Amino acid sequence: MRKMNYNQMGKFLKRAPFEVIGAPCAEHFMGVNSKVILGHYNWLSYEDVFVQAFNFGSGLQKLGQKPKTNIAIFCETRAEWMIAAQACFMYNFQLVTLYATLGGPAIVHGLNETEVTNIITSKELLQTKLKDIVSLVPRLRHIITVDGKPPTWSEFPKGVIVHTMAAVQALGAKASMENQPHSKPLPSDIAVIMYTSGSTGLPKGVMISHSNIIAGITGMAERIPELGEEDVYIGYLPLAHVLELSAELVCLSHGCRIGYSSPQTLADQSSKIKKGSKGDTSMLKPTLMAAVPEIMDRIYKNVMNKVNEMSSFQRNLFILAYNYKMEQISKGRSTPLCNSFVFQKVRSLLGGNIRLLLCGGAPLSATTQRFMNICFCCPVGQGYGLTESAGAGTITEVWDYNTGRVGAPLVCCEIKLKNWEEGGYFNTDKPHPRGEILIGGQNVTMGYYKNEAKTKADFFEDENGQRWLCTGDIGEFDPDGCLKIIDRKKDLVKLQAGEYVSLGKVEAALKNLPLVDNICAYANSYHSYVIGFVVPNQKELTELARKKGLKGTWEELCNSCEMENEVLKVLSEAAISASLEKFEIPVKIRLSPEPWTPETGLVTDAFKLKRKELKTHYQADIERMYGRK
Repeated sequence: MRKMNYNQMGKFLKRAPFEVIGAPCAEHFMGVNSKVILGHYNWLSYEDVFVQAFNFGSGLQKLGQKPKTNIAIFCETRAEWMIAAQACFMYNFQLVTLYATLGGPAIVHGLNETEVTNIITSKELLQTKLKDIVSLVPRLRHIITVDGKPPTWSEFPKGVIVHTMAAVQALGAKASMENQPHSKPLPSDIAVIMYTSGSTGLPKGVMISHSNIIAGITGMAERIPELGEEDVYIGYLPLAHVLELSAELVCLSHGCRIGYSSPQTLADQSSKIKKGSKGDTSMLKPTLMAAVPEIMDRIYKNVMNKVNEMSSFQRNLFILAYNYKMEQISKGRSTPLCNSFVFQKVRSLLGGNIRLLLCGGAPLSATTQRFMNICFCCPVGQGYGLTESAGAGTITEVWDYNTGRVGAPLVCCEIKLKNWEEGGYFNTDKPHPRGEILIGGQNVTMGYYKNEAKTKADFFEDENGQRWLCTGDIGEFDPDGCLKIIDRKKDLVKLQAGEYVSLGKVEAALKNLPLVDNICAYANSYHSYVIGFVVPNQKELTELARKKGLKGTWEELCNSCEMENEVLKVLSEAAISASLEKFEIPVKIRLSPEPWTPETGLVTDAFKLKRKELKTHYQADIERMYGRK
């Protein structure tokens, strides 16, 4: 691998809208849902980006930003995010990252805990989120908008100045001509304080050093064959998430091109793309893409819904080709004719050139993984890592088409399994050792910012001085050294009668049903059975209601006891087919008419369930389902 050099910057792409169409929003009674027609990508060379980053860092220095002090970025994924990050890396500013979807209290917590005086953001986030909380962040002095000057100024407290990124770069360019010195980072210096989206409680700031980042991206890059200047990566996941940040840094370290997108403009069918115009993947034609399981599950369900709408002949041809290719893959053979004539249309949904899909953030179901392998004609690399391990842990080899595994440890780290007696997992288990996953190596981070107690609970150093992270995830090693994630300590609940239920296992067995858009299983030790909250698929539920002779609005159907019982029958049949134990099968459910999105606060930006928030949200339903009025 070529040594990572922060002075070697990425070739970036960004698309500019040249026409904006307003249209009524189906999901909201007020406002409009803007549809856009996007033009071609505009390119910036590595040299262009280096100059922009260098000048931006110099400008921040002129605004009073000191080395080894914190500066926050609260912004959507875009080229300017990475340019700002590289500026901070060069000048040894500690970059505090916050998800753009965080709520007000979490943003205030992160900004005040890190005592930032400067924040980098966008006009939209300044108007929609920061404006209301600026007065609650007393140390804030400078706000830098990456996309031009916001329309109003008078509402900000005295002493807070708003700048544009271009103005700060111009200030820095002038200072650079005066040869102003700047501090370069040491490997042990903090590069990023990354606030996790947090599936429980307030977000925690993970301190990631420069050497942690280098170790992590070295390990990840080794699993991507022939990575180089011919590759095009599409960036659309939150850059405040370690999966996206590390994936983009891997690409930059190998001279790849990066094209920026968003979940709303990704494909031709995306919500903000005007019908008949092209989404970002069609224009960019990326070769590499990262995704979270939620997005892959959505693609799988959408394609299978289209297949079900085909004529009988077309559907049977698709199924025949699908099963034939599955058999050939298991024998290590390729199927060029099937790829060209049957799966090319599906493959074109992501531009047609994808050679590797990387999935992380949560477990990917075997059904969805196999579907992506077959229909997109490329390997799906499942990875396992945490913010606390700089995103690195394991990634599957591209030739490994087994499902349900996350691969062997990367070259930057080692993994061992620790006994967890309460859950019944031991590293002496036969035929496969099982236990809590511990990750050790140079990618293991420095701990939690201003949280020594939590750092001591989750990290330790062994007798050789190697740093280890206790992940809380339960793993199992196959004989070839590949890891499976089989449980999570926090997801294991002991029922009243003493049986242990893995909530994640229940959800994994049921979430791929066409009828289910999302599901959260719930149980506690005071009761003897599992219940669930289900976000049903609107099309499938409406069709089920029609077949059963039930009528009403969407909300009325979701609130109907008869509909709950009908969905419960479907879930129970699927649970039995998936070999769940009787005590693991949900006995009662609540249908939710509203989807769970990061904006609702019920899932993280990686679409992991926030169990605590879901429990609070559905507390009245929990009491109803457990018989308390």
